[in-house]
Amino acid sequence: MQLLLVNIGELATLSEGDPNKPLTGDSMHNREQLVHNHGTGIYIEEDKIIRIDDSQKLFEEYSGTNVKILDVESKAIVPGFVDSHTHLVWAGDRANEMNLRRKGYSYQDIANAGGGIQKTVDYTRSTSEEHLINKGLDICKTALKFGTTTIEGKSGYGLTTKSEINLLQAIKKIGSTSPQLILGTWLGAHDFPKNTKKSDYIESLISDQLPLVVENNLANWVDVFCEPGWYDLEQTETIIKASHELGLRSRIHVDEFVDGNGLSLAAELGCDSGDHVGFSNSESREAANKAGTLQTFLPGTPYVLGNELIYPLNECLDNNWAFGFATDYNPNCNTISLPFVGSLATHRLNLDPLAALVAVTRNPASSLNLKEEEIRGSIREGGIADLNILKSNYIDGWCQTPGISPVSKTIISGELFNH
Repeated sequence: MQLLLVNIGELATLSEGDPNKPLTGDSMHNREQLVHNHGTGIYIEEDKIIRIDDSQKLFEEYSGTNVKILDVESKAIVPGFVDSHTHLVWAGDRANEMNLRRKGYSYQDIANAGGGIQKTVDYTRSTSEEHLINKGLDICKTALKFGTTTIEGKSGYGLTTKSEINLLQAIKKIGSTSPQLILGTWLGAHDFPKNTKKSDYIESLISDQLPLVVENNLANWVDVFCEPGWYDLEQTETIIKASHELGLRSRIHVDEFVDGNGLSLAAELGCDSGDHVGFSNSESREAANKAGTLQTFLPGTPYVLGNELIYPLNECLDNNWAFGFATDYNPNCNTISLPFVGSLATHRLNLDPLAALVAVTRNPASSLNLKEEEIRGSIREGGIADLNILKSNYIDGWCQTPGISPVSKTIISGELFNH
């Protein structure tokens, strides 16, 4: 397909410097470098952006040819959103936990009472693969309406070799059907199965699950829920190192509830990202940045838990520490909207909308370890044609309509989707 976009309003290319590295500090909100004013056009051929040039010049060159011309009518364009932390496949309902939290139950209290991850595991194990795939595809369709073009999806609600492999196979099948790029993560170490010794389950993870995951090419990463009460630092290190030895990269849950030095371990192990990181100390954040481990904040989670949003975004900007955002879509945080996450970042954490945009596009894309020709998260000549046409003339409109999609059209690998 050949497609020409003309009469673009503001255009956020976010392509300054090496597009496979995150932006940090002032460069995250440097509009002069990252944003083109009205008058730019984009020529797309197949799945690639071929030219970014003056709109009128491109129109004169391609009008009268077989190129489809789309007048954007001065609407803003931004890169496709990259959701680098989701629990894509699960079944069941945990809506009752809201009232338990109101009564003062903590996340761990609810888990100890039979709720939380274990409740979802019970539902998921008893659900057919067909149902899980169809539900996952429905979620991907919803994410697409909100402008998400790349999704990382975790297993983790099986906690047996058979169930975890089934979940990863379901994610792979979803990826073969969905227009979005879907990348799988093995999260067998999400919790410990009931009535099983922790040491026995860790041995099973390493000896049974991990070889099958690698042999069948079912995941891009391993993940571990590294948090006091779940997997400790030593257990996490054992699982991650075993995975690295078999060529599986890593991204891990850390420091969600307390500073357990999880982000420091993620940096030491060379993980692609450390996620949650709400309570990580400054030394760990510095170490992660030096190691190339992206801090990925998940503001939707403390929001639904009724906790204060306390992310040190200004400290990250001041120290040039790279960070990103993701939805953490799961049974407890039931949102797949990155614009909603952007609303939390801008309306509640006072982050510049452009910096927030970088944090849901280029920066999380930099943690995906993609080949040069597959890099997402920016709009550049030679890059993948993943982008969103907003309903607003201004790029800041991407995150200013919580609950309503700010996106009118999405292009994924050159294919146009109307919303």
